Amino acid sequence: MAKALFGHVVAPSELRVAEENAVLRAKVRRLEAELAELRHQRDAAIAHELLSMAGENAEPALA
Repeated sequence: MAKALFGHVVAPSELRVAEENAVLRAKVRRLEAELAELRHQRDAAIAHELLSMAGENAEPALA
C-alpha cells in the first residue's frame, strides 16, 4: 500500500533518478572494494620483490 501511495505522490522521473542513484552508489562501492583489493595485491607484490632483491643476508635499516 505504501509503495502504491509513494508512486502517486512522487513523479516517475524522480523514481527513475532515485533508482539510478542507488545503482550507481552500489557500483561505486564495488569499484572501491576492487580498488582496495588491487592496492593490497600491489603492495604485497612490491614487498615480495623487495625481499627477494635483498636476499638472505638482508639486515634491517637503521633509523
